[in-house]
Amino acid sequence: MSIWHEPHPTLEALNARDKGSMGDFLGIELVARGEDTLTARMPVNARTIQPHGRLHGGASVALAETVGSIAANLTLDSAVSAGVGLEINANHLRPVKDGYVYGTAKAEALGRTTQVWTIRITDEADRLVCLSRFTVAVIPTARA
Repeated sequence: MSIWHEPHPTLEALNARDKGSMGDFLGIELVARGEDTLTARMPVNARTIQPHGRLHGGASVALAETVGSIAANLTLDSAVSAGVGLEINANHLRPVKDGYVYGTAKAEALGRTTQVWTIRITDEADRLVCLSRFTVAVIPTARA
């Protein structure tokens, strides 16, 4: 059963809506939506690496919060509620030097006032790079 609020926009429309944001600057784009998951990819390049040439942990967190925030808001009626980040943590498990990383958000709890999401970031060989937990506050749209 799908967790997404109807009607839900296409991935193309969601990517277009992100133009000019941090996600756009980092090259983050949504690539897949399942019944209860949303996946985005991000290039590992000059914008997302640290001085040692490895994926920057902050870029991984930006990917996690971007895909988690979009996913959270897709579960809500935007005329009534908005999801905003409350807390995020990340465990960086494997270095990546090039290619793409993929962040897949999956809801752990979809409460009336709080949501909890797990975001698994993997490399192109599907190896776990980072594991993030993201807590979202559900607030009235008028306060967003």
